[in-house]
Amino acid sequence: MPTITAFENSPDRGRGQARDMRVRWALEEVGQPYDVRLVSFEQMKQSEHRALHPFGQIPTFEDGDLALFESGAIVLHIAERHAGLLPVDVNARSRAIAWMFAALSTLEPPIVELAMAMLFERDRSWYAERLPMLQDRVRIRLGELSRHLGDADWLDGAFSVGDLLMVTVLRRLNTSGLLDEYPEIAAYVARGEARPAFRRAFEAQLAVFNAASRS
Repeated sequence: MPTITAFENSPDRGRGQARDMRVRWALEEVGQPYDVRLVSFEQMKQSEHRALHPFGQIPTFEDGDLALFESGAIVLHIAERHAGLLPVDVNARSRAIAWMFAALSTLEPPIVELAMAMLFERDRSWYAERLPMLQDRVRIRLGELSRHLGDADWLDGAFSVGDLLMVTVLRRLNTSGLLDEYPEIAAYVARGEARPAFRRAFEAQLAVFNAASRS
């Protein structure tokens, strides 16, 4: 049974924004049981954890003699070894992987930059001037994504690993108000969050935060 690492006390306060959520969701979608090893911020920087993740982050994934880091690589590994997240058709499979890269390389960077500014720069003198610029960068990508999605349920036919990663990236905007400007994308995210596998993964990571809060 594979083991993943997750925050002992997640800074997202149980909202499912930490990247272990992606791996949990993928494992739930394919019906693969897994163990979770919780790590503190201090443990993440120690040599034992860095042997698994050179940059001292989470998640990591261990299964037998295989150890992986980076959530996208872990999710792709899961999808390649279990049915349900990658199409059987070769071309559709490649498109699903392309959407994985789009989520992590095209959508996530401006979204994370906006989120970090809203979280850490509110008291800075440049915040009021910089915020609209960051928001507009995200709006450009959301507009492009909305035009592609249209009235479809998923990015390319049936739900795939591309949708799984895209939804986890877009959820970072849940408190920004930007998703309200793009009803198609808001509905798309809601469809992802309504999937039973997502709900199981979300409740599992929320239980860790609740337990840490009571301790």
